[in-house]
Amino acid sequence: MKSKIRITKKFTFETAHVLPGYNGKCKNIHGHSYKLFVTIIGTPISDKNNSKFGMVMDFSDLKKIVKENIINSFDHAIVLNENSHHKQMGMEMINHSQRVIFVPYQPTCENMVIDFANIIKSSLSSENCSLHSLKLFETETSYAQWFESDNLE
Repeated sequence: MKSKIRITKKFTFETAHVLPGYNGKCKNIHGHSYKLFVTIIGTPISDKNNSKFGMVMDFSDLKKIVKENIINSFDHAIVLNENSHHKQMGMEMINHSQRVIFVPYQPTCENMVIDFANIIKSSLSSENCSLHSLKLFETETSYAQWFESDNLE
């Protein structure tokens, strides 16, 4: 019987956001030093002729997926809800060479982790592994977590 193994890689990035309609400080533009933990589950490759023999997934392959699809876009950017009154401000920022990401949701930690899960799942191509969970720290003491098992239909 093959054992299921979970591997996790940590990523860090700096992102600003604003939560329109919120009744606290986060209604103002502010930034966070995010920490994203990506956990993959699978069985180690058993083919001795495979260069990745014994691995669930090469950490460098996971790094490439997350960096290309999330970090390179979100790092040092401002995330704005495309359906809010901040859209005009975001367009003006883009005109001044600022990095702005418009998303179709309120850019909370919870919604961002859902978005990241969908991005990573669509980028994984391995037959022996899949996305297990994500943990996105917005501050040192606050995070949102996503589990594949909670989202099976």
